[in-house]
Amino acid sequence: MEIVTLDLEGVLVPEIWIAFAEKTGIPELKRTTRDEPDYHKLMAYRIGILKEHGLKLGDIQNVISTIKPLEGASAFLSALREMTQVIILSDTFSEFALPLMRQLGYPTIFCNSLQVSDDGTIEDVAMRIENGKLHAVKALQDIGFRVFASGDSYNDLAMIHQADGGCLFRAPEKILEEEKNLKLVTDYDDLLEEIKAFING
Repeated sequence: MEIVTLDLEGVLVPEIWIAFAEKTGIPELKRTTRDEPDYHKLMAYRIGILKEHGLKLGDIQNVISTIKPLEGASAFLSALREMTQVIILSDTFSEFALPLMRQLGYPTIFCNSLQVSDDGTIEDVAMRIENGKLHAVKALQDIGFRVFASGDSYNDLAMIHQADGGCLFRAPEKILEEEKNLKLVTDYDDLLEEIKAFING
C-alpha cells in the first residue's frame, strides 16, 4: 500500500516567515530552511529577532490569518487524496498551522509546537522528535507502506532519500546543485504524474 508525505511551506502554502518578514519589514526573517540546514540554529536566530523587535506569537498569527494556499494547491491536494493517503510532514508549529489546514480541508499534519510565555513571547521550540520527517517515513515503512515523499528544502532531504520514491518540488538552485540525483518538478500536474507512476509502478 502506498502513502504520500508532503512538506507544507513552499509546497502547499507560502513560506510563513517570508510573509511575516514582508509584513514587518524585517528582511532577516526571510531566512528559511531553504537557506539554513540547521533547523535549531535557524529557529534560535528567528526567536532572537522576534524578541529584539518585541514581536509576539499573536503578531505572527495575525499575518498567518491572511495567507492563502498556493495557487492550485487545494485542487492538487483534493485530487491526491482521492488517489491515496496523504500526510503532511512539517517543521512548522501547531500554533501556526490550524488556519492553513482549515483552508486545505484539514489534511493530516505532523508538526511541532512552541514554548510560549504568558505574555505571548516565543521562548523556544518543542520538537516532537528530532528529524521528525525522517522518523515518520521510516515508521510508515515499518508498518508496510511504500512511501513517496516530496518537499523543497534542506529539512525535506532526509525523508525524500529514505522514501521508496520521491522528488523535489520547486526547490532552490542551491539545493538542486547539491542534489543532482533527485528529480525536480515545478507544477502540481507533474507532481501528480510522478505520484501516479509511483503507485502504478
